[in-house]
Amino acid sequence: MQPRLPGFAATPRTADAQAQALRLWDVEQLPTHGGSLRLYAIHAGDPRRTTAAVAELLATEQTQGLRDLATYQGFQPRANRVKNDLLAHLIEQQRAGRRIAAYGAVAKGNALLNYAGIKPDLLPYVCDAAPAKQGKFLPGSHIPIRPPASLRDEPPDEVLILPWNIAGEVKAQLSDLAERGVRFVTAVPSLNIS
Repeated sequence: MQPRLPGFAATPRTADAQAQALRLWDVEQLPTHGGSLRLYAIHAGDPRRTTAAVAELLATEQTQGLRDLATYQGFQPRANRVKNDLLAHLIEQQRAGRRIAAYGAVAKGNALLNYAGIKPDLLPYVCDAAPAKQGKFLPGSHIPIRPPASLRDEPPDEVLILPWNIAGEVKAQLSDLAERGVRFVTAVPSLNIS
């Protein structure tokens, strides 16, 4: 029997895959966005054997508890902790009169800011290197997006790095700010200040 991802062309929950008679043939693990999967499906009757990568990934998922309900039941408390820790930190910094800006107008960071209810009163602006984003606002929070030069023109006390999966790269790009005493903050997977 060919290994299958849970629910993929194996159960009624995947009516579309069944209607098309597809099966998972191969999978690639990519570093994009902190880890992504590229799945390859073929017609169920295709003679190619499912690659070992599929079985390896399924075994890894099993080992990491991704087939256990408890893993998913624990997700909301972890998300709440990230939100609450970030909010508490931003409020504490504001009360202390410290200036905070963010870097990276990315979807994952925007989702976090909206989930936490963070608005410009706690985070006055976010910088992004993409000219197409500059002069606009983050959806939902309406936090203005500025060019990275703003961080050097008016150095904040802290920079919240929203694309936390590439925090090392961002810190390297902004190393001159660290030399000026600016601290870097990431909120995921837990609050980290360096």
